Order: sequence, then C-alpha cells, then structure tokens
Amino acid sequence: MQDRFKICGGKLDSFEGTHVVLVDDVVTTAATLNECAKVLYDAGARIISYATFGRAHASGDRL
Repeated sequence: MQDRFKICGGKLDSFEGTHVVLVDDVVTTAATLNECAKVLYDAGARIISYATFGRAHASGDRL
C-alpha cells in the first residue's frame, strides 16, 4: 500500500491542523487506513480517527 494515495489538486494546505475521520467498512490489516492517515498527516492533518464497521479475524483472536 505504500505510496498508493496522494492529495490531488494542490489542496495540501486545506488539511492544515484539521481533524479527519476515515471510514472503512471492514478492517483486515489496516494497511489502507494507515497509508491514508500517513498522507493526511504529511498534508497537515493533526488528528486522524478511524471509524469501522467490522474487523477481520486476526490469527490470535479467540473465536
């Protein structure tokens, strides 16, 4: 997932100091959320929250 996301349209300064909420339906490895958060943080966002509706089972989960 590295370098798959970028801020387009020269709007980098529009994220300066903002709180951004990323929404994803199911988190498997969190690679997508983490890469998006990195790009947003580099663009100036200071608080990045995740909202998800489900999580895939991890190998250590008790079922």
